[in-house]
Amino acid sequence: MLIKILGNQNTIIDQYIAELRDANIQQDNMRFRHNLERIGELFAYEISKELVYETKQVLTSLGVADVPMLKNYPVLATILRAGLPLHQGLLNIFDKSSNAFVSAYRRYHKDGNFNIKVEYSSCPIIEDKVLILSDAMLATGISMHLCYKELISNGTPSHTHLVTVLASTEGVEYLKRKFKNSATLWVGAVDSDLTAQAYIVPGLGDAGDLAFGAKD
Repeated sequence: MLIKILGNQNTIIDQYIAELRDANIQQDNMRFRHNLERIGELFAYEISKELVYETKQVLTSLGVADVPMLKNYPVLATILRAGLPLHQGLLNIFDKSSNAFVSAYRRYHKDGNFNIKVEYSSCPIIEDKVLILSDAMLATGISMHLCYKELISNGTPSHTHLVTVLASTEGVEYLKRKFKNSATLWVGAVDSDLTAQAYIVPGLGDAGDLAFGAKD
């Protein structure tokens, strides 16, 4: 699996990630969502370089211009709920894309362990299409893989781009084993540690809560 890390390259994405991590700035839920959205737009721009284009003629007021344009828009998928702002950023750029949504959450057990429960999905046919699957955080990587398996009941993509803002080293290694050469992983930053409860350290906390408010 090809892995592309956009952070730590002295670009504006580093500032957005820093603000997502900052406990003081996190108090502003709207800014947290907006930073996720802006990062999604930057990911979309980078992914757009990997897609297929065809030249089309565009009529101007003074003549005709030959312009390379996307041959086919990718299908955009995200994992509810934390992935929604990131997904919106991708959709701002790929504004003609079809969309897919998957609901997944951690079901905790009395011993402190958990399993990932996928409850709902809505997806168009994705056979032979480029799929972009996004989520704000990649901790163990299990949610991303299970949601992908749910989506491919609607067809096998020609290629899959996995997008996440923050990942753990363990999560990256897990996806490398599961996807091998069938996907590209786009990451903002990779942190080395996970807690016993599988939270990324230093991470940023619970992205869903910070974006949309604490859940019961």
